[in-house]
Amino acid sequence: MNIVVAVTGGIAAYKSVHLVRLLIKAGHEVTVVPTEDALRFVGLPTWEAISRRPVTTSVHEDVAQVRHVALGQAAELVIVAPATANTIAKMAAGLADDLLGTTLLATTAPVVIAPAMHTEMWRHPATQANVATLRERGVAILGPDEGELTGGDSGPGRMLEPEQIMAEALALIGPTPAGSGDNEDLDGLRVVVSAGGTREPLDPVRFLGNRSSGRQGVALALAAADRGAEVELVAAHIDGAVLADAERHPGIRIEHAGTAAELGEAMRRASEDAAVIVMAAAVADYRPADVSDRKLTKESGPLESIELVQNEDIVAHLAARRHPGQVVVAFAAETPDDRDELLERARRKRERKGVDLLVVNEVGWDRGFESGENAVHIIGDGGAVVARASGSKRSVADDIWDVIADVLD
Repeated sequence: MNIVVAVTGGIAAYKSVHLVRLLIKAGHEVTVVPTEDALRFVGLPTWEAISRRPVTTSVHEDVAQVRHVALGQAAELVIVAPATANTIAKMAAGLADDLLGTTLLATTAPVVIAPAMHTEMWRHPATQANVATLRERGVAILGPDEGELTGGDSGPGRMLEPEQIMAEALALIGPTPAGSGDNEDLDGLRVVVSAGGTREPLDPVRFLGNRSSGRQGVALALAAADRGAEVELVAAHIDGAVLADAERHPGIRIEHAGTAAELGEAMRRASEDAAVIVMAAAVADYRPADVSDRKLTKESGPLESIELVQNEDIVAHLAARRHPGQVVVAFAAETPDDRDELLERARRKRERKGVDLLVVNEVGWDRGFESGENAVHIIGDGGAVVARASGSKRSVADDIWDVIADVLD
């Protein structure tokens, strides 16, 4: 598919580099049209290198090919990411004082914008009026998301992640024609993915849990579904915003679980006829031996200790009872002193659990959990590191599925 990615002058422009990479990796032809201000954030050589095409902001270059309208005429989809308040205002007014403006006026293709700006700018009546005008004209508005913004502010105005922009933009134009280059190597396979963190109750109010956001597991489910798989996602406690894309995806069915025991039972049911089991959930190793029916209070006396009992090793159980040809993948989050110790722990864990692949990452107070980024090593037969992956959790998910697909072959 011929896609124009328009990049405007906001700090979120750095994310659009990954968006272009994802689109190209999926087999699309991408032309980047930046504004002059966008080049202050990400330079022209970067856009040309990542898109493998010449890039300009000027309507006065390649005049013989009428480039200022030809780009829009040839486009099958236009994505504006980030879309600043200024660009949204210019689009609403129909201004065409640069290559982006003429491209937008010349195209009849679907146009998608991903706003990115500070909360006050997004909420301003002028911006909201401009967005309403664009919606009336058929422009799709993706986001903005709510979260941390430049300068430490927080609120609506954060650009959606590249993976979400790509998925939603492509979904708007329907199925991609056969032969487009999209990866459907999991077409027809049934896979089960667990995600999120389990919670073991102490009483009706409190629980033992962990910091897992479920982002990596959800990304794995989305990546598999986008590659043609029929996915069952067993979701432990995951924030609604993280789970939203999976809930909307037609190729994903979601079953919720709370405790380790509930997740284990759900995984056993779901894995009966699955080709691949991916155990990405962060499962509590222990649970309280006794659970109070009433809230524990100071009035009932000091709580000097909590007796814990060990939970079942779910992935080891699934691996031990897997049927011939079924691939089982485990995850491990470690806090090692160095990379050698990380890999050694991963090798021992893979052997102990009896899985085909083990994906290990280093975690800490400021890495791994609750982050949009990840860095993993994938351990295969004989303890070999068969792959390494880093970047957004969606790109890591795609790399993990590349390895799984090789094992399936």
